[in-house]
Amino acid sequence: MKKYHIGPVPTQIDTSLAAGFAKVEIATIGHFRHRGFVSHNLRPIAPIPGTLVGTAVTVAIPGTDSTLLHHALSVVRPGDVVIIDRLGDTRHACLGGGVAYAAKMAGALAVVLDGPCTDPDEIIEVGLPVFCTGVSAITTRLNDLGGALNMPVSCGNVPVIPGDFILLDQCGVLVIPPAEAAEVLEEASARQARAGRNRSRITAGEMLGDLSGASAKVAAAL
Repeated sequence: MKKYHIGPVPTQIDTSLAAGFAKVEIATIGHFRHRGFVSHNLRPIAPIPGTLVGTAVTVAIPGTDSTLLHHALSVVRPGDVVIIDRLGDTRHACLGGGVAYAAKMAGALAVVLDGPCTDPDEIIEVGLPVFCTGVSAITTRLNDLGGALNMPVSCGNVPVIPGDFILLDQCGVLVIPPAEAAEVLEEASARQARAGRNRSRITAGEMLGDLSGASAKVAAAL
């Protein structure tokens, strides 16, 4: 039986759509979409500058092993986001300062890791945005146990297909299939343009419940 399952390198996402998503907050999309939001247990180890948008390159590695992650960095391109499925392991850190540096030099835009990292100060110094579940001093090794590269994975309770749009900002990570990206961007851009429109009216003394219609709903129910 094969230990390593390796799929084709995915087509990178449409650059015009990526530029559009970079102007949108993920929380704006959260007002109308429910699918694709990675668990809030995965948090950035340092502040994220605005909204980052990249192409999913997926890795699944078991327990104590990071052999395939090291190999995967040879196929990472500028603008890719490395999505790492740890297959349920929550104890071992597969990403530290050295791996983060290699990923950054390969052009990785960010890493989303469904497990802990190590060396957080070094990762921050490298300047690679990393979302993970926390920090661990217990690291993986090159145990040659197998895994999958550029195959469907699960990360933060969300399925990820190689080539998916990956959006990252301070609020979290969102996965969007390419076939749905244009429609999501259209709605998100319209809503983003309306963001903050009530601030001046609230400053002038109007009530949020009146502006949103919530107070009318409550009154109608009494």
